[in-house]
Amino acid sequence: MIAAGTSTWVAFLEGDPGKDAQLLDKALADRQVVMVPVVLAELLSDPKLPASVAETLSDVPLVEIGTGYWQRAGALRAKVLAKRRKARLGDALIAQSCIDAHIPLLTRDRDFRAFAEAAGLKLGPEM
Repeated sequence: MIAAGTSTWVAFLEGDPGKDAQLLDKALADRQVVMVPVVLAELLSDPKLPASVAETLSDVPLVEIGTGYWQRAGALRAKVLAKRRKARLGDALIAQSCIDAHIPLLTRDRDFRAFAEAAGLKLGPEM
């Protein structure tokens, strides 16, 4: 199983080439993709997103949010901020979802490297 960040989903939906988009395409075909709830919310926030695409994205199984998730996500963000690294709240939530589920994250967003260094978030090959 894998998850994809917003940057990879956007690239994939726009037909942008890249190893991450290719891996996402294959994982979708193999039904090996789970959707991070925060990523889904970010994607559905696009007012130009066609309804059919929104429906398809909403059909991807969601990563489960477990007990203590919000506390772990806050602690993770604090850990990254303490190292004077960029740690947006949405990114911390995405990273914690993947860490909890023990799944790698495909992303083009380099800010996730700080979460990989701080807490062992597994990143896809583009990173």
